[in-house]
Amino acid sequence: MAVVTMKNLLESGVHFGHQVKRWDPRMKKYIFAERNGIHIIDLQKTIQSIKDAYDAVRKTVAAGKTVLFVGTKKQAQQAVQKEAERCGMFYINNRWLGGMLTNFVTIKKSLLRLKKLEKMEVDGTFENLTKKEIASLGKERIKLQKNLGGIKEMKELPGILFIIDTRKEAIAVAEAQRMGIPIVAVVDTNCNPDGINFPIPGNDDAIRAITLFTQIIANAVVEADNEVGLKIIETLGDEDEDMEGLLTDASMKEEDREIDIEKYTTEEAYRAAKADEEVDPETEYDDNNTQIRVDVDKVYEK
Repeated sequence: MAVVTMKNLLESGVHFGHQVKRWDPRMKKYIFAERNGIHIIDLQKTIQSIKDAYDAVRKTVAAGKTVLFVGTKKQAQQAVQKEAERCGMFYINNRWLGGMLTNFVTIKKSLLRLKKLEKMEVDGTFENLTKKEIASLGKERIKLQKNLGGIKEMKELPGILFIIDTRKEAIAVAEAQRMGIPIVAVVDTNCNPDGINFPIPGNDDAIRAITLFTQIIANAVVEADNEVGLKIIETLGDEDEDMEGLLTDASMKEEDREIDIEKYTTEEAYRAAKADEEVDPETEYDDNNTQIRVDVDKVYEK
């Protein structure tokens, strides 16, 4: 199944670039033509770029790493949040805080603060505070949730970044490059593709185009998770077969094992074993289950 078709790209308006006067010359290799003062992007190269980015994201997730979706422009906020949540990854859709990658230790403190405020609201701590204190803490929690809610559970740096519009997210691009984190980014005709590991030439302003790109990356994450799940199931299946073999061998050995009758030396076990034999009612047993024949005709003297 194809990752994306030419029809999908055309319907979403991916081929529309910016005005000619706003172009970046470094995007020349991705431009197909000029129509009415607007650059048209070469969709053949877009499809190939999407496939390369798709494979890169899939391999990263299969290796146990995470993906960070970044899109803070209004057209991208909803799509980034929806698709990141669908595939279980992290996202930034409100504002990129400086140092989010290069100073992640400090960001972790803010994440802990957010979790603490949420816990205080639930466990009844707010009941012992004044209205002014509650309002102040509530505003702080809302602000942290707005900026950091998408990475609240992120415990380490992501394995790869997916960015919408590298011009607007220039700080995120610079931090990822400094930390050596691969970047998958949608680059329009006014963007600089240099330094982007997997540039995807396309329209980064239209909501439909942004949604399509984000869905493709989320699908790569989902596919990688499915592959990992299948491997786990296969591994468990092999272990079950090994266990069945062990149990079968153990059962055979248990059945073939001879039973030592001498171990059953209690009076009850002995009587049960001899149930079919006629037992003399005057027969008695000593402590060692040895028969004692009592002669009633004999008189024992003191």
